[in-house]
Amino acid sequence: MRSPVTEQRMREIFEAVKSWGRWGKDDQAGALNLITSAKRLAAAKLVRSGEAVSLARELPVQPSAENPNPALHMMVVGGDSCGPESHGVPGLETTMDFVGVAFHGMAVSHIDALCHVAVEGRMYNGFPVSDVKSIGALRNSIHVARDGIVSRGVLLDIPRLRGVPWLELGETIAPDELAAAEKAQNVRVASGDILLVATGRDARKEKHGPWSAQHEGVAGLHAECIPWLRERDIAVLGCDGISDALPGLGIPSWPIPVHQCTLVAMGVHLLDNLRLDRLMATCAREQRWEFLLAVAPLRVERGTGSPVNPIAVF
Repeated sequence: MRSPVTEQRMREIFEAVKSWGRWGKDDQAGALNLITSAKRLAAAKLVRSGEAVSLARELPVQPSAENPNPALHMMVVGGDSCGPESHGVPGLETTMDFVGVAFHGMAVSHIDALCHVAVEGRMYNGFPVSDVKSIGALRNSIHVARDGIVSRGVLLDIPRLRGVPWLELGETIAPDELAAAEKAQNVRVASGDILLVATGRDARKEKHGPWSAQHEGVAGLHAECIPWLRERDIAVLGCDGISDALPGLGIPSWPIPVHQCTLVAMGVHLLDNLRLDRLMATCAREQRWEFLLAVAPLRVERGTGSPVNPIAVF
């Protein structure tokens, strides 16, 4: 599946899919501009049964090969000490906890803001990466999605297409497979869609346990899929991995080409580490792979992304 891709070819792809200036020289929303009120309204009409499916993993609080920096979840006030002496309010019994998480990586379901990756010192729309400072991102932060992302979601189930439970580590998905999955599922990815690509990571994890993607690899899209994504004019790209295949191309300046071309060139936000097995099962049962999808990032001013719990509604 992995055909040779040169540095020159990657530069050609990057320039060919670049959307800088498409929505104005000051734009920071990128392809989210494609999700119009009309697009949301059309997506809402896909709801028939009202069944909701979460696409998020449980908060990973236990260390593992894929989770070297586990999230923090601790009690501030537990049920054994929840009386008024814990907070000074007579008659009130309450429990409270604390959550802290470094969400970038391979364990937490999250969205990448357009400031998360740069190419040769430039972020989406040509802004310098130096605009991301110690106080956070002055441009291209996740705050552009503060009102949520709601659109038509489309799942392309590549293990189903191949007739396997999961893709093996490091395997890549070719653009003709994306088109073949559309045909097999009787669906077509359209402008403004949130495209989700399944590799079967959850099934593999259930069988073999967690693994280090950095050292062992992970399945993802071949770099030649990037022009296909631009042709379909998607608004957001999501995966049960990180969309990129690891190990990568072996080109030092293009370690994660899908991230580099979607976030930086195209202005397409990325959803990483989704849990897609439940969605795959629901789509197969309903025999439809399109649905209303709602993604609600935290309102983090100057944030490079956010944990998310995307909800598909059928």
